[in-house]
Amino acid sequence: MLLIAALFDPMQFVENLRYMGLGMLGIFIVIGTIALLTVLLNRLTAKEQDEQPEQKG
Repeated sequence: MLLIAALFDPMQFVENLRYMGLGMLGIFIVIGTIALLTVLLNRLTAKEQDEQPEQKG
């Protein structure tokens, strides 16, 4: 147990934060791209709706 604690170097963790941040940025870019493509496809393939909504009664 002491051997694991002795090998931990906090500066290595700090240096790796850059790579973790880049990975998270990449994930957000991919999610944003998928969301924008979904909105774009919905607008391009949506059926035209009437000016007035249907009323039941």
